[in-house]
Amino acid sequence: MVRELPQDTKDVFKDTYVLEPKKHKEKDLQSAIVHSLKDFILELGVGFAFIGQEYRVSVGDEDFYIDLLFSHRHLQCLVAFELKIDKFKPSHLGQLEFYLEALDRDVKAPHENPSIGVLLCREKNDKVVEYALSRSLSPTVIADYETELIPKKLLKRKVEELYRLYEGEN
Repeated sequence: MVRELPQDTKDVFKDTYVLEPKKHKEKDLQSAIVHSLKDFILELGVGFAFIGQEYRVSVGDEDFYIDLLFSHRHLQCLVAFELKIDKFKPSHLGQLEFYLEALDRDVKAPHENPSIGVLLCREKNDKVVEYALSRSLSPTVIADYETELIPKKLLKRKVEELYRLYEGEN
């Protein structure tokens, strides 16, 4: 489910991502994604560039760590991924919004658009997500993930379709 993303982001983010990791800790999920970064970026789609894992932002005299940080070339913005191995909880959204504010105030370049947050949860209840996002001001995507990959031929075909769609719009 998506909240208040700029119009040109319409086809960039998915509602569900398919991930290979079958671990049960957030750090394990994060490590597995970084280890399989090429596959993860292919799953995300065109335009993502990896910036860092456990990306540190300092606020006041405290340090906080964003699970994964990307830049999106076409959207000209930072994209923070927060990984949760459990079901979506509204408190997860508050944490992500805090990270987005820190990125926008202290990290993003003047020419970049506001940062976008992607909260990847093991599962989500669409009604709970709707309520949680109803008063949110930050551009945020809340997606769930599956741990079984689609066949590589199908994945390749989907990536090629996305590329053709993107090329057709430009």
